[in-house]
Amino acid sequence: MATLKKTTLRSDFKTGEQIVYPAHGVGSIVGVEEQEVAGIKLELFVISFEKDKMKLRVPVAKAATVGMRKLSDATTVKKALETIRGRARVKRTMWSRRAQEYEAKINSGDLIQISEVVRDLFRSDTQPEQSYSERQLYEAALDRMSREIAAVSEISETEAVRQIEQNLAKSPKRGGKADEEAAVAEVDTDDEKHDEAA
Repeated sequence: MATLKKTTLRSDFKTGEQIVYPAHGVGSIVGVEEQEVAGIKLELFVISFEKDKMKLRVPVAKAATVGMRKLSDATTVKKALETIRGRARVKRTMWSRRAQEYEAKINSGDLIQISEVVRDLFRSDTQPEQSYSERQLYEAALDRMSREIAAVSEISETEAVRQIEQNLAKSPKRGGKADEEAAVAEVDTDDEKHDEAA
């Protein structure tokens, strides 16, 4: 009975398959190992993150609970690219609070949430410079997003970044009056949501 359960669990993810691990992004399952920990035999997925030169071992039984998932489908990628074409939504809260929210979105492993961070932190050449921490978060989100799009679309990461940047260029112009209006619009959206619900 136990062996049957193991094969069922393992069939969700296959060796050689690319997956997304929330805290590290896209990786490849390079094998399944058995290890004994405190007298208990554990089956572990060995996941390689080539770009980070890192290997991670995740218990097969815990793969789903830690948020490991298959790559997004083409529809989700399309939705993520549509998200970054939207207007930036920047809350009027302290940067430290927003930075925590952005980091949580990046580490959620959810492509749509990551694309929201890319959209909100993107700065065009005509806009004021980003702070160091903003730039770091933007780069992290862009890296996660481009890796997954590259894996799904079977293109290079450079091509994926180009695709993302082309979509960002289509977003409403940022800076100056438009940004102030967007900030005001963000405050008004709560009222609109109440109106729609009524």
